Amino acid sequence: MRLKSLVVAMATVASLAPIAAHAQSAEENPWMVRVRAVDLLWQNGQSGAVVQGADVKAANKVIPELDVSYFFTKNIAAELVLTYPQTIDINYTSSQTKLGSIKALPPSLLLQYHFTNFGAFKPYIGAGVNYTIFTSRNNLGNGAYSVDNSSFGAVGQIGMDYMFDKNWGLNLDLKYATMSTNVTTAAGADGGKLTLNPWMPAVGVTYKF
Repeated sequence: MRLKSLVVAMATVASLAPIAAHAQSAEENPWMVRVRAVDLLWQNGQSGAVVQGADVKAANKVIPELDVSYFFTKNIAAELVLTYPQTIDINYTSSQTKLGSIKALPPSLLLQYHFTNFGAFKPYIGAGVNYTIFTSRNNLGNGAYSVDNSSFGAVGQIGMDYMFDKNWGLNLDLKYATMSTNVTTAAGADGGKLTLNPWMPAVGVTYKF
């Protein structure tokens, strides 16, 4: 149901594209792509006997990110945030040992407002939804624990592009997403909840078509 909601949102944005094209000037292409390096800084909130008792935490890591934006007007854009499934280590912090690892695929869809009155400096803000799909999720404690299939939450964003010319620029970006997963034992008992809620500072290259 959550995946269906994200697909519907993406389809809605796509359906608006022909209308938005009329708002673009003849010489301006509405598409922009960015390639970013993102630092996943998990906040690791905890509850429940297993998760809290063992101080279970996801390990921070740097991941690649590809972002595709479509400008409905010079100020309003939609951005689809993509990467490939990322391996996330889960650790028993109390004993400094590795509990296991899972894979996470966290696409996000955001609606942005771009400020255009500062020349080459182009700040923006955005808000939207994140849908994270967890796979290899039974690899914790040699199969003793597993996590949910997915997480659905909100995401907020601030950032800026500094355009060197009409096509190329430098991007700085900061996102925050609400993301959590339940931990379940092999016997089906509730082990608690790991609230991930990552901060995602990023730096990258912008290309405007």
